[in-house]
Amino acid sequence: MNTTTTPIPSPVLEAWGLHDGSWQIIPFGTGLINHTWKLERGNEALILQRINHNVFKTPHDIAHNMTLIGDFLQQHHPSYHFVAVKPTLQGQPLFFVAGHGYYRVFPFVQGSHTIDVVNTPGQAFEAARQFGLFTKMLTSLDVSKLRTTIPGFHDLTSRYQQFLKALETGDRDRRRDSAELIQQVISFSDIVTKFEAIRKNPDFKLRVIHHDTKISNVLFNNEQKAVCVIDLDTVMPGYFISDLGDMMRTYLSPVSEEEKDIEKINVRAGFYKAIMEGYLSAMKPVLSQAELDHAFYSGQFMIFMQAIRFLTDHLQNDVYYGAAYPGHNFHRARNQLTLLSRLTAHEKDWTN
Repeated sequence: MNTTTTPIPSPVLEAWGLHDGSWQIIPFGTGLINHTWKLERGNEALILQRINHNVFKTPHDIAHNMTLIGDFLQQHHPSYHFVAVKPTLQGQPLFFVAGHGYYRVFPFVQGSHTIDVVNTPGQAFEAARQFGLFTKMLTSLDVSKLRTTIPGFHDLTSRYQQFLKALETGDRDRRRDSAELIQQVISFSDIVTKFEAIRKNPDFKLRVIHHDTKISNVLFNNEQKAVCVIDLDTVMPGYFISDLGDMMRTYLSPVSEEEKDIEKINVRAGFYKAIMEGYLSAMKPVLSQAELDHAFYSGQFMIFMQAIRFLTDHLQNDVYYGAAYPGHNFHRARNQLTLLSRLTAHEKDWTN
């Protein structure tokens, strides 16, 4: 979600019958991708969102996936809290306005809130359990019916090949100045080898994976219990290591990927335990032994992939992420490689 002052085209409000002037419209959320507003009228509340068409090239694929998942959960797990889209007056999940893009509406879950930073192991446990429960509830859904909303999103082999290409064609000065980080990446290349083995191993099942398990994608109630997961735009077939690993990447350290002081980066054992216990409380019955054996690896997988994405972008003059200051993606890559090293230092202790 994204706080925004972007005006809402009147045909959008008309499409859902929200144009009579009785709704208060408030910019909502702190995310970086989609534009989001909260609409309030008395005790009623809705979420209106414009999909970022630059990131999600095929919004109808997102709508297809959400409808497929919503119908499956309604049939097989009706008690599961799933936030389904509210169709337009014409029964459509999306509404398109030329020059503006695609819009959708969700019910607002009353009594719920999101958090942006994981402050306690309890929060980590609750979020991990909800992401695990989401995938478990969809175990018997035919994942081949899901559409891929971002091709190659967590394809580590492809990301590593992009990094190697950047070593050949990237900015010469940046390559020279990044020599130490480049060598660190290469020293961890066995993480890519393991990923390639996973893709060939029939014991690793393609599942319905969220692919973006930051804490702000979980709704909490006033008792600080997780209610459900939200922001399903990246839901598509994948391996469990993506969701479990992204929680490790974003929950373990007390500082974010933006922190330049690497002395502040560490791996909190209590949070690691909470993530594992929460996720496996839901997922352990459906994971194979080979998958369980790679639970720790999932953190290495996701942290390494984000590190090489940042470093690749730095070498290519910040064409993807952009940079708020000179060397921004260099410091992000250094941050993630530090986190990776400090997680890996616990491997023997936490895998026995």
